[in-house]
Amino acid sequence: MADGFSPADKPLYFVTDHNLTAGRAQLEVIEAALSGGVRWVQYRDKDLPDAGFEREAKAALDLCRKHGALLLINDRVAIAKAIGAHGVHLGQDDMDPEEARRVLGPQAVIGISTHNREEVLAAENQPVDYINIGPMFPTATKDHSRYGALGPDLVLELSRLSRHPFTTMGGIKKSHLRDLFSRGVKTVAMVTEISLAPDPAARTRELLAEIQPPA
Repeated sequence: MADGFSPADKPLYFVTDHNLTAGRAQLEVIEAALSGGVRWVQYRDKDLPDAGFEREAKAALDLCRKHGALLLINDRVAIAKAIGAHGVHLGQDDMDPEEARRVLGPQAVIGISTHNREEVLAAENQPVDYINIGPMFPTATKDHSRYGALGPDLVLELSRLSRHPFTTMGGIKKSHLRDLFSRGVKTVAMVTEISLAPDPAARTRELLAEIQPPA
């Protein structure tokens, strides 16, 4: 398991989607989010073939290193290994976490998506560093289209079943942040709140200000 890794140290987790960039290049949006203060990025693209995915993911990793940020690769464990990414995020239908751990080694960060009690409990016996519980709210993002929204009460209830730290995503907007963090959420993952913003760097700063308001 990754030594010293804590999702709570990175309260805002940016998940990419090349279909949701307001016409901009994916790397342009990633760099803007990093400039705004994001320190955890998940590079996700369900459509690119491996060669193109690896090329862009490597460029994203270079940007993350420049900003002292963490880069996880969605699903494609072999590419994460090849480029030296910090780890992977796995869905329920992706590579088994045991196999991903064998491929990536003990220092890699491995996360897995969970959507219900059964999946949260199953993750207890898996070599993962965190679980994502969601979707929090209704969302059209591809990852979550087949699952119903859980809502804050159920997300927090499920989180208490797990020994793993948790993140949450799905339909979360700026207006939700203060309430969610006051109730015990430590890290939220966001896509469109950042990627579709007219100025992703400024939007990221606004989101972090909601999460960590000035004293």
